[in-house]
Amino acid sequence: MSAGSMSWNGRTILRPALPVLRASSRAWLVSSRWASSARLRSKPTRMALSPNVAKDSLKKKDRARSEKGPWSNLNQTTPRLRGEAKARSQAAIKRSSRGREGEEEGIRKKEESPLYKALKMQTTLSPLSYGLRNVIKEKIASIMNFDQFKLLPVVQDSILTQALPDLVDVSPTPIQSVAIPALLLNEDSKKTTKKKKTSEIEYNYEQFLLAAETGSGKTLAYLVPLIDNIKRTEMAEKIEEEKQLAEKAKESEKRAKERALELEPPELSENLTTSAGRPRAIILLPTSELVSQVGAKVKAFSHTVKFRSGHISSSDTPRKIRNVVFNPAGIDILVSTPHLLASIAKTDPYVLSRVQHIVVDEADSLLDRSFGSITTGIIDKAAGSLKQLILCSATIPRSLDTFLRKRYPDVRRLATPNLHAIPRRVQLGVVDIEKEPFHGNRSLACADIIWSIAKSGETESMGEYNPFMEKEVRKIIVFVNEREEAEEVAQFLQNKGIDAIPFSRDSSKRSQELVEEFTSPRRPPTTEEIMEMQKMRRIQKSSLPFILPEEQQEFGVTKRLPNTKVMVTTDLGSRGIDTLPVRTVILYHVPHTTIDFIHRLGRVGRMGKRGRGIVLVGKKDRKDVVREVREAMFRGQALI
Repeated sequence: MSAGSMSWNGRTILRPALPVLRASSRAWLVSSRWASSARLRSKPTRMALSPNVAKDSLKKKDRARSEKGPWSNLNQTTPRLRGEAKARSQAAIKRSSRGREGEEEGIRKKEESPLYKALKMQTTLSPLSYGLRNVIKEKIASIMNFDQFKLLPVVQDSILTQALPDLVDVSPTPIQSVAIPALLLNEDSKKTTKKKKTSEIEYNYEQFLLAAETGSGKTLAYLVPLIDNIKRTEMAEKIEEEKQLAEKAKESEKRAKERALELEPPELSENLTTSAGRPRAIILLPTSELVSQVGAKVKAFSHTVKFRSGHISSSDTPRKIRNVVFNPAGIDILVSTPHLLASIAKTDPYVLSRVQHIVVDEADSLLDRSFGSITTGIIDKAAGSLKQLILCSATIPRSLDTFLRKRYPDVRRLATPNLHAIPRRVQLGVVDIEKEPFHGNRSLACADIIWSIAKSGETESMGEYNPFMEKEVRKIIVFVNEREEAEEVAQFLQNKGIDAIPFSRDSSKRSQELVEEFTSPRRPPTTEEIMEMQKMRRIQKSSLPFILPEEQQEFGVTKRLPNTKVMVTTDLGSRGIDTLPVRTVILYHVPHTTIDFIHRLGRVGRMGKRGRGIVLVGKKDRKDVVREVREAMFRGQALI
């Protein structure tokens, strides 16, 4: 082979002549590189498993997944087939378990969880979709005054003169716009109702549920159509009675001509058709304070509309109850509590024989476990002559919703767009009692807040600004969860120089007077009161600075908080009472449910007024629930 050629697979390739050493060294490098790469490719790296893989002695049983390392899925001796059943997780077992033991265990674990308690607190109310709220809002947008309702002229005039005498520009509230047209028994709205059987009870009367936020005028919403229906029924009965009298007169004349020589039978000594003790309408309320409040409004209408009304409660004497119910002149509207009316109907069932309208105000309370059987018993006894059943409430709890679906599935629900929502004009503040200077003393924090509100100099006058009314009496309500604590908290506030009075079931002596102080609208001060206010203002300017009662004893002075009255109460004071003069409520305890939040904060912000609520939060209270309620109030959302 020559220097200019090379052999490759038996062939001779001619190449240019190169130096002998350079060509030989280059050929050796190429051939050695090819041989080394071919030798590496021919040997497999790992084509066989270790002989010790399948030995049980080398396996560690019950090892955690983290101990096996990141390559634990490699070197498996048994394949994972997709058709083979895998072991289910505990969560999957609990979800699919339908046995009694599994359900009880899940319920027990949920009740022990604090998060479940918070969620249960917020699911106590029946939801109302926002789509339905918008539909209701569109329907009532066109109603601007009471003239658009088909009311009798005398009833329409009484709304301005008796029900709302202090207001100039009066327009119906949302619940009034929804309820009044639906509850009126005009000829256009009269419909024949067929007898229906629900829960073995036959009824031929209409059922309505009025649901609206607190302070929205629900009492006037059912009272105006109720009075209008009674007057229309009375007018129809008079026309029918005149016809019957005319027919009887004709028959008597004809009979007199035919029997001129016969004697006439004597008249009956008793009038068996008397209306004494037979009311046309009944309004049921849970407490005697609400009975007096609603009874006063009904009485105000009777001055101009001319009908007979009366209210009775457990605080009245037996003689007064007898004179009101069994008045010889009769009675049209009776306001009472269920227990008292049930006891009267038990001895004299004739009382419920002419009832055409029944209003169950605060239905969420009157249809619960304590009042439910008595209230439904009254409704069943009056079902023969009943035309309308009106249930009224500020909230629709799930318990009430379930009761209505079982007993009255065809009830017509008249709700407002802001149901279960606290008005945005009500501000909610939170005070942490664990911080300084309270250190967990809830009563001391409450007293300090009341003193701070009184010393802030904010005016709470009802009308326009008046410099002489700057120091008028402020009304503050403090809500506690237990009625035993109402006396203790009131006594503590009195020791701190605050005029505080407890109001609960136990304090029945001054309860009526106390409610009147917190519900009656404030009148302008007289000249003597203005001079006394100016005198007190001069004394306060020259007095010592603010000091707590413990420090007052050291300085030898006894200082009381002027121009402020506090009522310490339970849920008894949060149901239906029209506390229009109140501007501040203090939640001494965090309420149990959102229902209590709505009713307690509903004591302020009534009739378009601004209000303020303050919650005292401790170490064991649910701060997250209070925060969610506060955010929902800020956004104007419902508390569900």
